[in-house]
Amino acid sequence: MTPDQTPATPERKFERSLVEEILEASPDGILVVDDQGMITCHNQRLFEVLGIPPGSISGGEDGDLAGLDDQHLLAQALWRFREPEAFLERVESLYADPDLEDHSELAYRDGRTLERHSKALWGEGRRYVGRVWFFRDITARKRAEHALEQLARHDPLTGAANRRHFFERAAEELARARRHGVALSLVMLDLDHFKRINDHWGHAAGDRVLQAFAAGVRSLLRREDLFGRIGGEEFVVLLPATDPEGALQLAERLRQHTEGLEFAEDGERVSVTTSAGVATLEAGDASLDALLQRADEALYAAKRAGRNRSFCQA
Repeated sequence: MTPDQTPATPERKFERSLVEEILEASPDGILVVDDQGMITCHNQRLFEVLGIPPGSISGGEDGDLAGLDDQHLLAQALWRFREPEAFLERVESLYADPDLEDHSELAYRDGRTLERHSKALWGEGRRYVGRVWFFRDITARKRAEHALEQLARHDPLTGAANRRHFFERAAEELARARRHGVALSLVMLDLDHFKRINDHWGHAAGDRVLQAFAAGVRSLLRREDLFGRIGGEEFVVLLPATDPEGALQLAERLRQHTEGLEFAEDGERVSVTTSAGVATLEAGDASLDALLQRADEALYAAKRAGRNRSFCQA
């Protein structure tokens, strides 16, 4: 919509009609303001993308905002953004320096994501005459990217970090622990007699056991803990800022939780247990391999002692 008041010659009518057709055909929400921050034109898609009802802005007639200060639009939009203060700061910096361009993302409280692009408009003699804004809803694209990222980094059956992602993150945590001089512990978990479950009840039953086990582990972890699947029934938990005592306590909680899991397959009761090996980073450890080796030794000590136990490797 445009507020152009130029006498309506056939040529001007055609130009206005062409501009309006281009605006309305765009998949982006488009807003144009002059050098005083007054809205000169926009398209209807702007309301859809920003999530603002067309008739909700005071002073706008039939959804036409031309001639209004852009603050009217901001007042309706700001509360919908996840970080309104950051958006306002960016807008102010763009208006303060017309040479700046903006190409960034805008997160909404409702989970949507917009792509935002803005650049200055220049008249004759490079005179600043206003700014144009483009808003595009990229929520579907962001969700698809997130889904692909999850597939690349996580085991599809259990949701635990896959082997590659676990070791990438573990290397980062190891470097952080050394840099800050804090503890770092690891719990290695292995489901006891898991092959019997697969052999007797089938792999579908085994998959259900793995999924329930993994869900139980995640429910007992902190946000900063890293849970990974590094083998068929072998899992690891990396515990930043956790000493041997704290790691062993967690291992026991995980063991007890697993012991409480029960399944029924073909009318038979299926019980599950896990053994756990615990190790903590030592000053002489050259790499993560040393920590994993000690946790593995502790795990097999638990297996040799009868399974369904937690051992800590000194």
